[in-house]
Amino acid sequence: MKNLLFLSLCLLLITVSCNKKPAEPPAVVHDHAMMMQTDSNMRDGVFIHITEGYNDPHRVLMPLKMANMMAMDKDVLVYLDIKAVELVLKTSKDLEYADFDPLKKQLQGLIDKKVGVYACPTCLKLAGHTPEELMEGVQVANKEAFFNFTNGRIITLDY
Repeated sequence: MKNLLFLSLCLLLITVSCNKKPAEPPAVVHDHAMMMQTDSNMRDGVFIHITEGYNDPHRVLMPLKMANMMAMDKDVLVYLDIKAVELVLKTSKDLEYADFDPLKKQLQGLIDKKVGVYACPTCLKLAGHTPEELMEGVQVANKEAFFNFTNGRIITLDY
């Protein structure tokens, strides 16, 4: 008898719960001004990260070419670390490869476009160099630059 009563109660609960209207989802208020880029001056940003140096010219010159192309209508930041810090010293030799513009020409193009070109301070130190040795227009990286170079989305290209 107890089992029959228990089974009846379970069936009743299942029936009630199945016939119950699902709860309404909470209302979501969207701030469309924040969701849409209404400011015509707001541009997306491209963060280009270069780790290689003279040992792999393709992995150096390709991202610099991308940076120069993207800088025409996007905010761009170039960050060099690991072996790449050796490329942006006053004493750095030029680098050429295949159909790419040479290293120094591409770097100067970025600097002329006011693109932030940053070298990792720790990698610079580990390579035995100081910030004073960086070529003109190249800066020591700081975390604020990584987030403040654009007002739009940030796309990252990693080389």
